[in-house]
Amino acid sequence: MHLSPFQLTAILLVAAALFGYLNHRLVRLPQMIGVMALALTASVLLVVLGRLGLQPVSDLAATVVAQVDFRALLLDALLGLLLFAGALHVNLDDLFERRHAIASFATLGLLITTALVGTATFFLLRLLGMPIDFGHALLFGAIVAPTDPVAVIGIMRQAGAPNSLQAKIVGESLFNDGLAVVVFATLVAILAGSGDGPGGHGHGPTLDSASSVGLFLLREAGGGLVLGAAAGFLGYATLRGIDDHRLEALITAALAVSSYALAGAIGVSAPLTSVVVGLLIGNRGRRLAMSAETREALDTFWELVDEILNALLFLLTGLELLTLTISGSSLLAGVLAVPVVLASRAVGIGAPVAVLRQRHDFSPAAVRVITWAGLRGGISVALALSLPPGPERALLITMTYCVVAFSILVQGPTLSALIRRHSTDSG
Repeated sequence: MHLSPFQLTAILLVAAALFGYLNHRLVRLPQMIGVMALALTASVLLVVLGRLGLQPVSDLAATVVAQVDFRALLLDALLGLLLFAGALHVNLDDLFERRHAIASFATLGLLITTALVGTATFFLLRLLGMPIDFGHALLFGAIVAPTDPVAVIGIMRQAGAPNSLQAKIVGESLFNDGLAVVVFATLVAILAGSGDGPGGHGHGPTLDSASSVGLFLLREAGGGLVLGAAAGFLGYATLRGIDDHRLEALITAALAVSSYALAGAIGVSAPLTSVVVGLLIGNRGRRLAMSAETREALDTFWELVDEILNALLFLLTGLELLTLTISGSSLLAGVLAVPVVLASRAVGIGAPVAVLRQRHDFSPAAVRVITWAGLRGGISVALALSLPPGPERALLITMTYCVVAFSILVQGPTLSALIRRHSTDSG
C-alpha cells in the first residue's frame, strides 16, 4: 500500500494526538516522554499481534512507518527547528557564566564517552560471538553520545531545577548534539577513506590522514559556529527594524529553516548553526529587537511548533521499532550496552568535573544528576538509521534502540525525582 504525503501526515498526527491524550489522561508522564513510551509500547504490541496471527494489523503499521525516511526527516528537516526552539529559551548569560563546564562536557566529555563506549562495545561483542571492527564500535559510541536537549529542557522546568543546574545540563545537551553529529560524520568519512565503512568505495567524503580529519572538523564545527553567528546577527538586524509580531514569527521561522539548509548545502555543521542562531535571537534579539507583545507571541508560536514536532518525532522513534528484525543475541547486546553507555557517560562527565572542581563549585551529586540527565532520543535513532546496508547495521540499530528505550522509559520518568532530591545542592 502506498500512502500520499497528506495521508501519511494525517495518520501520524492522529496517532501523536491519540498518544498525547492517553498520556495526559492516564499515564501522566512528561508529554514527550509519554508519547514515545506509548509509541514504543504500541510497537511491541503490534509485533506481538503479528506473531500471533494478526499480521494485517502489524503490516499496516509497518507500511506506514516504512514510508517515512526517518533520517532525512530528522537530520534534514526537524532537527534544525527543534534545536532553534530549544536554544531560543536558553539564557545566554547563564551559559556564559558556566561556559567552562558546558564546553568541557560537550567536547571532552563527548569524546571520552564515544571512546569508552566504542572500546567496551568492541570487546563486549567479541565475547558475545558477534565481532565487529573497532571503527564500527566507535561509530556506535558516536551514535549514542548525543543527548536530547528538548526532553531535558521540559523535565528541568517541570522539576523546578536550579538555574545553575539547568544551564549546565541544557547547554551541554544543545552543543553536545551538534558536536556529536560532527564526530559521527568524521568517523563515517574515516571509515569511507579506509574502504571498510559506510560511504566507502567512492560514496561520500573520505578522510585518510590526520590533517584531513583536522580540516574536516574545523570546517564542520568552526563553519557552523561562524555561519550561526552571521545568520543570528542578520536576523537580529532584520527584527530590530519592525514591530509586527506575526511578521517577526514568520521571519524567525524562515531564519531557522534557511540557516539550517544553507549550512547543509555548504558543508558545515547545521545543528551547531541552529543552536547559535537560536541563542542570538532568543537573547540579543529578544532583549533589543522585540516588544513585550512580540516576545509573548513568539514564545507561544515556537512552543506550539516545538510540541507538535516533538510529538511526531517521539512517535516515529517508537514506531521505527516495527522496521527492525531483532534477534535474541542482538537484543542481549543491546541490554548489556545500557550499563556500558551509562558508565561511560559517568566517566565522561566525571573527568571534566574533577578538573573543574579546582576553580568551580560542584555538588557531590553533580556527576550523578548530569549523567542520568543524558537522555538519548531521536538523534541517536536517526544516526543509526543513516547507516547503509551491511552486516553491522541491524545489530547497531537494535543496540541503539535498547539504549534509547531505557533512556526514555527509565531515566526520563525518574529524572525529575532525582533533580528534586538534589536541587538544594546541585548548583
